Amino acid sequence: MSVRIAKSAGFCFGVSRAVELVEKAADEGGRVVTLGPIIHNRHVVGRFEAMGVGVIDAPEQADASCTVIIRSHGVSAGVYRRLEQRGCRIIDATCPFVKRIHTIVSRADEEGRLPIIIGTRAHPEVEGIAGWCSRCRIFESPAEMENWIKSENPPADLPICMVSQTTSTEFLWKMCGEIAKKQFTNLKIFDTICRATEYRQSEAAELSKNCQAMVVVGDPKSSNTGRLAMICREHCGKVALVDSAADLNPADFRGVTDVGITAGASTPAWIIKEVNKTMSEITNAETVQEENFAELLEQSIKTLNTGDKVIGTVTGIGNTEIQVDLGTKHAGYIPYDEVSADPSVKPEDVLHVGDEIEVFVVRVNDQEGTVQLSKKKLDGLKIWDDMAAYAENKTTVEGTITEENKGGLVANVKGIRVFIPASQSGVAKGGDMAGMVGKTVQMKITEVNRARRRVIGSIRAVTSEARKAAQEKIWAEIENGKKYHGVVKSLTSYGAFVDIGGVDGMVHVSELSWNHIKSPADVVKVGDEIDVYVISFDPEKKKISLGYKTAEMNPWNQFMTNYKVGDVVDAKIVKLMTFGAFAEILPGVDGLIHISQIADRRIGKPEDVLSEGQEVKVKITDVDAENKRISLSIRALLEEAPADAE
Repeated sequence: MSVRIAKSAGFCFGVSRAVELVEKAADEGGRVVTLGPIIHNRHVVGRFEAMGVGVIDAPEQADASCTVIIRSHGVSAGVYRRLEQRGCRIIDATCPFVKRIHTIVSRADEEGRLPIIIGTRAHPEVEGIAGWCSRCRIFESPAEMENWIKSENPPADLPICMVSQTTSTEFLWKMCGEIAKKQFTNLKIFDTICRATEYRQSEAAELSKNCQAMVVVGDPKSSNTGRLAMICREHCGKVALVDSAADLNPADFRGVTDVGITAGASTPAWIIKEVNKTMSEITNAETVQEENFAELLEQSIKTLNTGDKVIGTVTGIGNTEIQVDLGTKHAGYIPYDEVSADPSVKPEDVLHVGDEIEVFVVRVNDQEGTVQLSKKKLDGLKIWDDMAAYAENKTTVEGTITEENKGGLVANVKGIRVFIPASQSGVAKGGDMAGMVGKTVQMKITEVNRARRRVIGSIRAVTSEARKAAQEKIWAEIENGKKYHGVVKSLTSYGAFVDIGGVDGMVHVSELSWNHIKSPADVVKVGDEIDVYVISFDPEKKKISLGYKTAEMNPWNQFMTNYKVGDVVDAKIVKLMTFGAFAEILPGVDGLIHISQIADRRIGKPEDVLSEGQEVKVKITDVDAENKRISLSIRALLEEAPADAE
């Protein structure tokens, strides 16, 4: 058997604030009254009466000698003026969320917009909201709104401002919103449902799905409590709406072993505690959920100060701000421009309802019960802490180059501007630093000055560190014959220097090609990526000799692989001698055409028939592999021609 209490049961911050304001005023002494019941709960009202706090029904019942507290539901502008005319001291305990709606409809009225209020006409909150504009329309259901549109046929371009009673249901609000969007083109919608209320209702729905019976605690006159009971009945067959523990009937829970308890926003903690205790006794629960209600209540009225770092829960995402429940009497909100330092970030992409976040207190308004918060400022403070830690620990961080200036580069690291001097950019002197803009790079933070908000970074420190590690690895693993993929870094008259991953090795000119070359530039150029192998190395002198030409690249090997005696090939005359002509078959591979094999007749000298550079067809007649000599013949082809023709 068990009794489970909803986490959201009991006072919301708006009610907590109102109760605290009454208690504070009563402690100060003098005549204190509330304009109407401070909240919809007779037990709380009765407790205040015992403390000497009275209840009046109209401003005219007050005078200059008394303190009048406006209840959490709020009042109209007219009622507020009538109180001021009485000369009494006014304490406004209107829920900050309700107060915000007053401001919205008042501004809409000034702009010539027609305020549409979704809510219960007779509810004091709705009556108060309607009193902050000269005209408005109130709809309790989607059907009412549709009937108004059909009967009065308002123009599509009619300027409309749409708000909701804070305790309205999400379903009702969305249905009415869809109707308004289809009908009106000049429409401003403000989602003013209290997300704490929405959370309370969704938690009640979830709890009622998993319990055999539900107890809803609160004043029957409270619409908030009534909606909770209605939601619970949709999912649970046994639902009891009770004002206090005295209303619990044991017969209603016969055979029940699993009970859930929720409570309206106007239900004090001590009543929930009594209901929990009584319900546990009725069901003989073996597991009783114990809560320190006095501690929770104390926490709900704790004070906040500018500069505090506090933890809250995101309860709503509006058009201009994020609503945050801090578990106090204040309504917390984060303006959109205080969510992130990055203007491209959309608040709804980084924050979601239910997220627990740490925020910075920017401004506390105890009179209105609001507190402006900033995630951006706290993130900024944390980032500066991070920067100092990065510098101290020599951590490698990632940033994006955003600009080039005379002295170097500027990078963005977690929203902080980091200057990278040209000497630390990793770009060679005279190189193209502008080409770095837009690139993501690794760097070390070398200096942090919070007072001047200056951070200096070094890309070179990362590349040097990486190069050093690579060098150590190469020297630890190097051996003759090992192959590397490298980059040509520079050329000299005697060879090419190749970076094989942090260490430079030298390829002598004789190791670049099997052919005779005038300079290394005939084979490679700076920046080329080539495959090399180790010929020899000296760890003490840090010298490595590399080879580039391979057996596969040897022209003679290529010839032996691809040609044979009897093949007819294209060749180029490269040298004329008295005894014949040398013809190039492949670069680096020449064959001799003896003077007797140049023509099908006797000739005096080779130049009578051939010239250097001339392209000719020849037949391979002999190959001396041992001495790497090739015999070629033009005459053989000429003698074969008539036979071919036949």
